[in-house]
Formats: sequence, structure tokens, C-alpha cells
Amino acid sequence: MTTVVSPEFRVPSSRFRVLLALEAMATRFELVLEGDDAARLRAAGEDALREIERLDARLSRYRATSVVSALNAHAAVGPVPIDGEVLGLLRACAEVSAASGGAFDIAVGPLVKTWRLAGDAGRLPEPDVLEAARACSGMAHVAIDEAAGAVRFLRPGVSLDFGAAGKGYAIDRAVECLREAGVTHALLHGGTSSVHAIGVQEDGRPWPVSWDPKPGRGGAGVAFRLSDEALAISATHGRSFVVQGRTYGHVIDPRTGEPVRGGWSAAVRGPTSFMCDMLSTALLVRGPEWVDELRARWPEYEGTLRAARPA
Repeated sequence: MTTVVSPEFRVPSSRFRVLLALEAMATRFELVLEGDDAARLRAAGEDALREIERLDARLSRYRATSVVSALNAHAAVGPVPIDGEVLGLLRACAEVSAASGGAFDIAVGPLVKTWRLAGDAGRLPEPDVLEAARACSGMAHVAIDEAAGAVRFLRPGVSLDFGAAGKGYAIDRAVECLREAGVTHALLHGGTSSVHAIGVQEDGRPWPVSWDPKPGRGGAGVAFRLSDEALAISATHGRSFVVQGRTYGHVIDPRTGEPVRGGWSAAVRGPTSFMCDMLSTALLVRGPEWVDELRARWPEYEGTLRAARPA
């Protein structure tokens, strides 16, 4: 993972704008910082991106030395001790899973793997293979022992995948690093799905972010103006495959074990990227009827759905 530092350039107020980027968590993070001390901004930004690298090393299910890999390899055999950071993450994910009726669930590793292999082969999963993946998916099979600081899986085959939450958590921690360093004007995004604003731009305007629910179809985008808040997007398009004329996306409905249908894109804005990521995934799965419930349960967060493409 290499940090790419773009040359800083002056904004209209004659102060500095510094651009940094990082490849991590299977995506590209880009950071814009504005202020009057380019060296200080760069140092703060590099520290923040190192925090993302640290969390990538801890949460990636594709890294053999990560905490998540240790859980996936051993928690079905017996309790696996974990530190407070990961325990807190699991607790928060379990709470959102329960509150969303299972629409958000990080214990979908078997289903994600099954559909990824099927997509690579250009076919649907065999029914028995899909049913076996469903049988060992879901937070109902994950026991979190708060007192012992340990986690165990209640049946073999269970595996965790923080793909729908880890990036948001890493962004929040990076934003915390920036705030502690005194940064008051910054924008950090991870790929095309998660963005977090610190303050406003140097000229006093909110950070402009555009969301296109219908990429490549010439539709009108949705404009957001962010100030000290996060925005997350979840959509069925992106990594997808087609079988017999039907498109299957990469977002799995944990309740059915199949890719989400309905042709929607979901956006959630609010105080933290971690919650925005989880809630946007749940909103995409639950659909329009869940917008009011989301607002009632989490009043600091606002969810929006837009038609994307036919299911």
C-alpha cells in the first residue's frame, strides 16, 4: 500500500490545499486538506492514512494475520480472545443487525463467497451449495462474550466480513486523527461509496458531493452539501454479473441469501461514516418502506432511496 502525495496548491484565500491518496481495503482513499501550513497538513494527513492502513491489517478477511481471519479460522472450535476495539465493532454491528431485522449482517462470509465464485463462473450457485451457505450465515451464529472479551461461532462454516462496515469505521478513525491534529477543513472519501467532511471549505462553502443513482444512463445526479458529517452510498450496480439476461449484484440480502433486487440506490447521511455505511446497506436491502423506521430509530441519520436501474 503506497501513499501518493499530490503537490499542494493554493486556494483562492492564498492558503494551502494538500491532496493525499491511499490504496487500502480494496479501494482508493482520497483526502483533501485545507489550511495555512502545508507541512502540518501533510503530516496530519499521512498519520490519518496510516490509521486506515492499520485497520485494514486488522479487519481484512483476506489477510491471514488479521483479527478477522483468526476469528474465521478458530472461533468455531472455541472462544477466541479479542481486544476491546474489535469487540466494540462486533457489538455495534450486532445491534444494527438486530435493529434492521437482519438486513445488515457481517456474518455473511459464506454467502459472499458463494455468490462471488458463481459470478466468476458466470452461473448461479447450485441450490444445495447456496442452502449450505445460508445455514451458516448470520449473526445468530456469533456469540459475543463481553465479560471474557471473546467470540465464538455456534456452528462450523461461519465467517465474518466487515466489507459493509470496516471502511466507514476506518474513515471515522482517520477523521478523529485529523481533528486531534487541529485540522478544521478536510474531505476524506473511500472509493465511490463513503465520504466524510470536516468543517467546510476554506471559502466557507460546504463540501459539494454528487451522487448519480443511474451511472452511465445519463440521469440527473443528486447534489449534497456536507459540513461536519458523513455520507454513504449503497447500490446494486458495480460488481455484478448476468445470467440468462438477469443482472445479479454484489450486495447480499442476508435474509434470503440472494443478491438484493429492486433496482434502488441508497444514501444515508449523518454524524459517522461507520453508521452511515451500515444503515445505507440495510436501507438498500429493506427498500422504501424502511425509510421512516430508519429515521425514527436513528434520528441523527437521514436515508434516501433513488431508482437506479431495473431489477
